[in-house]
Amino acid sequence: MQESPEPRHEFWVGQRVHASGDSQRIGTVKYVGPVEGYSDTWVGVDWDNGEGKHDGSINGVRYFHAKSERSGSFVRAHNLNQGISLLESLESRYKSESTKDEDDDMFVLSTSNQRVSVQLLGKDKIHDKLSRLEELTSVSLSYMGISSPGIASHINNTVPNIKELDLTGNLLSEWKDVGTICEQLPALRTINLSNNLMSPYKSKLLLLKNIQVVVLNNTGPGSSSMVQGFDYLRLLNLEDNCIDEWKEIKKLSQLRCLEKLYLNKNCLKSVFYPDNGGHYESEVTCYKPFQNLRHLLLANNNISDLASIDSLNLFPNLVDIRLSDNPITDSGRGGVPRFVLIARLAKIQILNGSEVTPRERKDSEIRYVRLVVSRLHASPEEIKQHPRFYELEKIHGIEDERPSIGATVPQTISSGLLSITLNCIGASMGEKPSLTKKLPATTTVGKLKFLCESFFKLKSMKLKLYLREEGSPFPMLLDNDTSSLMDLGIGNDSIILVDEESS
Repeated sequence: MQESPEPRHEFWVGQRVHASGDSQRIGTVKYVGPVEGYSDTWVGVDWDNGEGKHDGSINGVRYFHAKSERSGSFVRAHNLNQGISLLESLESRYKSESTKDEDDDMFVLSTSNQRVSVQLLGKDKIHDKLSRLEELTSVSLSYMGISSPGIASHINNTVPNIKELDLTGNLLSEWKDVGTICEQLPALRTINLSNNLMSPYKSKLLLLKNIQVVVLNNTGPGSSSMVQGFDYLRLLNLEDNCIDEWKEIKKLSQLRCLEKLYLNKNCLKSVFYPDNGGHYESEVTCYKPFQNLRHLLLANNNISDLASIDSLNLFPNLVDIRLSDNPITDSGRGGVPRFVLIARLAKIQILNGSEVTPRERKDSEIRYVRLVVSRLHASPEEIKQHPRFYELEKIHGIEDERPSIGATVPQTISSGLLSITLNCIGASMGEKPSLTKKLPATTTVGKLKFLCESFFKLKSMKLKLYLREEGSPFPMLLDNDTSSLMDLGIGNDSIILVDEESS
């Protein structure tokens, strides 16, 4: 195994380092200097994994501010590593011979839990192929302690054919270094920089026409500003970056080729479509913001308003949206069910990973109109909160069902009968055949529970009801006994599951 170069001992605030002997224990230098009561120079480090000893203060003296109460520690310089170059990591991973200790570690456990050494057939042939760096097209250098590109001109000479490069969990922080690497690899199409704490742009990068996929998971909120240079991106992954303002994402609307944008596990509270007069001027042509975006993943954020949902209709070519694990989709936090999302999102073909079939769209839109109608009778002003209502009335030919101010709910809805299939699923209910009943649309959830007791002879049993929705992995709990089937937008041929309350 090629030995790592002797570590340099000059450190500076903001530098990324890892613990000597452990390239996965990474932190940021926050202080360099003396510590009261101790001799010589110390390096204060704020560790990424939060496993330190204090918050940057010791014995009542504050030296730096760590991100948490126990993520900071003071370390001697010789116990830290400032990293190696990309070229050094290539040599180390792909050209070095395995040690005897590494070979000895190759074993399986027998049935009596004894180690049985194994030999990897063809290992020498595989190693020989991987050691020919000039032939590599896919390279993984994750957690190698890379802090710099090395001699730029040597990169292309060493690995000229790389198409995919994984640099996850290294010590890179400057975009100019990333630009140097990409510029020297003309065949490169995909680069993964996850778990590198990237600094904001300081200067414009060269135009990197070859890069089509960039993965920046857990690289810091400033990563959303990386629009300069990557004009030909098709997929950008910015998951888990604590981004909390959509205005940061707005900057990405300039990426004209962007088709897929992954923003899961952030802190976004709202979404809006950039209003820039409808287009940007470019040297070639006019184009709209997010002109080619088709897939937008927003799971695990804090989106809670329907205005954000409605704004998604303004994205010109958006057909795939993920909104799961947001307040707006959580009924327990005031969210809305799947059918409401489908009805409000006119062009979406895939919602939360599940295809929206033409049948599901039609049923959802009709159900949504019925739901709005039932609410308009009590509050006509609510129409302002439903921008697609009139459009959907017309599409499905139910204009006459809309109540006028002061009018009663039309007989066509209020007295209509719905065909509802009831399935018992409770463990102690026994096997009972499904029943299909014609019920008035005004039947409340509480009334339906009472009817189910009679239909299935479930005396002295407290029930709970669920609505099974097409395309949704989980049924929706009907937890408001005063809501009617019409209030909930439940239509013909719906399936309701009958369960028992857990004791």
